[in-house]
Amino acid sequence: MTIVHLPRVDSTQGTIFDLAAQGAADRTVVVADYQAAGRGRRGRAWDAPAGTGLLTSVLVRPRSAREHWGGYSLVSALAVTDALARVAGLGARLKWPNDVLVGGRKIAGILLESRMPAGVSDTGPSGTAGVIAVGIGVNLRQRAFPAGLAARATSVWLETGHDVERDAMLTAILEAFDRWRAQLEHDGLAPIRARWLAVADTIGRRVSVDGITGVAVDLDVDGALLLQDGERRHRVVAGEVGIV
Repeated sequence: MTIVHLPRVDSTQGTIFDLAAQGAADRTVVVADYQAAGRGRRGRAWDAPAGTGLLTSVLVRPRSAREHWGGYSLVSALAVTDALARVAGLGARLKWPNDVLVGGRKIAGILLESRMPAGVSDTGPSGTAGVIAVGIGVNLRQRAFPAGLAARATSVWLETGHDVERDAMLTAILEAFDRWRAQLEHDGLAPIRARWLAVADTIGRRVSVDGITGVAVDLDVDGALLLQDGERRHRVVAGEVGIV
């Protein structure tokens, strides 16, 4: 594993893709002190003052077929929950598709982005032609958040009153990620899905996802969220979950 520490980047995701284009190996990791243009899902900004959080991305050259790549998002979320328990003693829950919550507030987020080489449309059974950038942001040392975020965000320090070293959190996440990834690539999504459901905050709640409303009842075999609305069952592959 190669870990690249940088004081400042536009985004760790962009840096990972640049390194991938230069032939960087699977499991290359970028860690930044500050992101000038960090981003979360759906183009949202991910802004953290320098030194307050873990800002990292992992290069994955997947060994599974492309239709199974969504499993790496679940793997990443489980890795963060495991690391928070191990390093900070926090019991985190997961909000579909990839928010990590403590006490109902967001403590970490995950962004999964993939790219294929020009002219490649099908990776075949190995999936090795494409690359995935797994972006992870964990709030570690923030003492407070802007007014618009204060009710929805938290940090390890706010939850525990203790500082956690960034490198300790990174090591714990990477070790857990490797374990869950190996299980995904060897045994498929089933054991990953089972563990995700065990720590899910979304399942059992009535939610709305981009205009589709229902009770979140399960994950499909590929990680899609299943909503039950009376006699109808909806399958949601992406979107923003809101509690109703």
